Amino acid sequence: MNVNRRIVTRASSIAAIAIAGTILLSSCAANETPSASTSSAPVSKLTGTLNGIGSSAQGAAETAWIAGFQQANPNVTVNYDPQGSGAGRTNFISGAADFAGSDAAMKDTELATASPLCKTGTKAIDLPVYISPIAIAYNVSGLTTLKLDAATIAGIFKGAITKWSDPAIASQNSGATLPDAAITVVHRSDDSGTTQNFTDYLSTNAPTVWDKPAAQTYPYAVGDAAKGTSGVADAVKGAANSIAYIDESGATGLSIAQLKVGSAYVKINAAGAADVVAKSPVATGRGTNDLAIAIDRKNTDKNAWPMVLVSYMIVCNTYADATKGELVKAYASYVASSEGQSAAATQAGSSPLSAALATKVAAAIATIK
Repeated sequence: MNVNRRIVTRASSIAAIAIAGTILLSSCAANETPSASTSSAPVSKLTGTLNGIGSSAQGAAETAWIAGFQQANPNVTVNYDPQGSGAGRTNFISGAADFAGSDAAMKDTELATASPLCKTGTKAIDLPVYISPIAIAYNVSGLTTLKLDAATIAGIFKGAITKWSDPAIASQNSGATLPDAAITVVHRSDDSGTTQNFTDYLSTNAPTVWDKPAAQTYPYAVGDAAKGTSGVADAVKGAANSIAYIDESGATGLSIAQLKVGSAYVKINAAGAADVVAKSPVATGRGTNDLAIAIDRKNTDKNAWPMVLVSYMIVCNTYADATKGELVKAYASYVASSEGQSAAATQAGSSPLSAALATKVAAAIATIK
């Protein structure tokens, strides 16, 4: 898997710098105990294995989190397989994964399905741990700056705008050299939380063009489909005149369009994405300790980036196996800590949780058993 190869490379880099010893992530991001650290910090007494499956957007961040957590907990192994958000939730619900990474919160129907991992009578909770802007990445020779509004993005990804020289694009890009070439749209083939967030943004901001509801499965029969964040990135890099939506962590080496927010065009920025999330409320009707965010897609503050995804760590509030619950609680605590958030920002370009949201997440994690 391309995503997993990337995790191997990045994990090795982190381990070489951050710890004494080696962390090896397998094709499913598995890792082994590093050699003893020379740090004077007390050695954790936690032991065991955690298996996570889910969001490919979280892949780079999980690499950083696993490395940092294992430095402090050398007798715990954390495996993370970035199969996609939908696969993560499915495997968590079935009991095949101890936690899930998902760029979309659990649906009500999913929350109503009892997981064998969770103690009878209890439910899973959504913990927001990763915030990142979604990029509109493109590969057009000679086009170094591209400006797009929501309606034009919707038209492109719906298949209504089919050429780069279309007046809808040209009118926003005076002076740019736009080829009279067909646009190759690349979208996710798998059940994706990134798709959920992208389509939610378009259905909110360009409803007359994007006439489908927000969905985790791409709703239109247009363009080329690719699996996972790395699959989309590879497809765009390999196809001239292509365009895609992708978590910013996967857009390295690609050009990224500016987004019209209000009356201004904004360059992609993690701080603007985080500010949108910080000003968005927690979704109503959720259970105690569930922190699903109702993202304000219409935020037009200066430098705001409302095409943002919030990725969650989905866990049981109370595990049937108390020992497993202890491990999950410890790992989630590191992920949501200032140290964990900083590591993800460095590795994946994500934005740390705001102080207010971090406090809420920490309080929810403290209830995990």
